[in-house]
Amino acid sequence: MRYLAKIERASFLGKTVLQPLARQVDEYLWETIPNHGAIETDIAVRVGQGALVLATVDQQNDQLQVVAIDDVVPWLLDLLEKFLSQGITPDFLTHEAERAEQWRQSLTLESQEVERRALETAARRDEIQELERNLKVARAELEQREAEFLARQQDAE
Repeated sequence: MRYLAKIERASFLGKTVLQPLARQVDEYLWETIPNHGAIETDIAVRVGQGALVLATVDQQNDQLQVVAIDDVVPWLLDLLEKFLSQGITPDFLTHEAERAEQWRQSLTLESQEVERRALETAARRDEIQELERNLKVARAELEQREAEFLARQQDAE
């Protein structure tokens, strides 16, 4: 797991103390971690106290073990290039999230309307089929009565 950390105490011979500020949850998702205890490591650093670094950390036996400490500058420049150079601000992201939610709700309503119409159509189709069956039965009855009538008329003549 990667942490954004501040160097509390640095030594060229090791025994660097890091104060974690945030941890990476997903590729572009970080969470702040206030009041996290300091992490001590034997990795030597070339920056002084107060500098920000990216620390790669493994958890072993409920203890955090620093695997690597990297310069934060390339990571920050990458963030600037990917997001801030395109005008992607927190307000923009909030606005886009609201638009996406409105779009999702609109699609849900449209989907419900389409389903309602499909049910209505199916009910009407069933109704029409029932009417057609009744019409065929009535037509058959009429044809039978007509045949009987014609037969009686011929007998009468």
